[in-house]
Amino acid sequence: MQQVEKYLEEHADRFVDELCDLLRIPSVSADPAHQPDMIRGAEFIRDQLLQAGLNAEIIETDGHPIVFGSWLEAEDAPTALVYGHYDVQPPDPLDEWTSPPFEPDIRDGHIYARGATDDKGQMLTHIKSAEAWLKTTGSLPVNLKFVIEGEEEVGSDNLDRFLADQHEKVRCDVAVVSDTSQYAPEIPAITYGLRGILACEATVTGPNRDLHSGVFGGSVLNPVNALAWMLAGLHDDQGRIQIPGFYDDVIPLTAEERQQFSQLPFDETEYLRDLDVPAAWGEFGFNSLERRWARPTCDINGIVGGYIGEGPKTIVPAKASAKISCRLVPNQDPQQLTESLNAFLSERCPEGARLTFRSFHGCGALVFSTDSPYMASAKAAIKSAFESDPVMIREGGSIPVVSTFQDILGVDTLLLGWGQNTDNLHSPNERFRLLDFHRGTRASAKLWHELANRSS
Repeated sequence: MQQVEKYLEEHADRFVDELCDLLRIPSVSADPAHQPDMIRGAEFIRDQLLQAGLNAEIIETDGHPIVFGSWLEAEDAPTALVYGHYDVQPPDPLDEWTSPPFEPDIRDGHIYARGATDDKGQMLTHIKSAEAWLKTTGSLPVNLKFVIEGEEEVGSDNLDRFLADQHEKVRCDVAVVSDTSQYAPEIPAITYGLRGILACEATVTGPNRDLHSGVFGGSVLNPVNALAWMLAGLHDDQGRIQIPGFYDDVIPLTAEERQQFSQLPFDETEYLRDLDVPAAWGEFGFNSLERRWARPTCDINGIVGGYIGEGPKTIVPAKASAKISCRLVPNQDPQQLTESLNAFLSERCPEGARLTFRSFHGCGALVFSTDSPYMASAKAAIKSAFESDPVMIREGGSIPVVSTFQDILGVDTLLLGWGQNTDNLHSPNERFRLLDFHRGTRASAKLWHELANRSS
């Protein structure tokens, strides 16, 4: 490991320069105008893998390319599959950026650019750690595969098909994903649980056109009023979700987990102050960390209906719609609960209106064992690089590919985040602390060593 660590130190500045080159590519997967940039992004990742000493290829899909890399010469050693993505969110609103989103700017020990932490910077740490091993020792302690996609921010439809069709190509013993965060500055973390998700849209239709509220109001149902009443029934006054069967399959937190969460440094007063809200809210009987990480939710993500321009316009709108998502916990079935939500809203839809329900996507929640040899390897690697034991946390969000890895490949995933929740992911002024970029690279290099030792 000494020569590997020396290589990482000697080439640290170049690694940052190459990260800047990657960040200059505006690989916005949601915008068709950036199709050439998506190709440039895939080619850059392929070239980075080749430069590191791995085999690499670009795999065309019906959407944006997938980059596959591999080094498979470690006999009797486990195989790790690194997943990441080179696509990024749109940079809007541009006027809120201190520096242009695709012109990386280093200030105050951070690199600022769209994709800095989500996920170009975090993903690149694993390529650079592999490079350090191959350039110094000529080999890796484990077999490595890389799957770097360009559609994470738009649903990963082609990735799911690739993994299913190329099962043997991507077969591995454990997956590694760095697309999460540390718990807090100087408190590294391993995420051992993710919530699942279901997403849908409910549209209530009334009259065949907008009507004058003075002439027609009171004689026909107002779809906005109806939708508001329907949605108001989703929660009771204790914050519990009223969809039939919603909690039937929920696996509760263990006493040990609740104790572990309670010991994490968390200042709820500061948390609420940062969000500028007067009080916490949520399901009765649980604290904020438990609600965020390990309890199911139902949120209205947006409502559209009627006139929303300047000044009054007195109408009975023709329709109204709401986008709804539920974050799920282990054992909840997204398809079953989507059907239950549809039935719940249909039953509450008043006479005089029609409900149209559209389902988008869903995936189940996951919780991984914290006692596996893979987890032990990750803990040791992070402690070595960050000089601190990682805390074990859950994540309130969803990473569908992790569920896909379990369903298709039958493997657990090490969720090793090097960034911070305060890195403005998906927001203006996204950033990545350079110290954490380098520590993440060292932790990755150490991980390959630890995985090999614990499998022998």
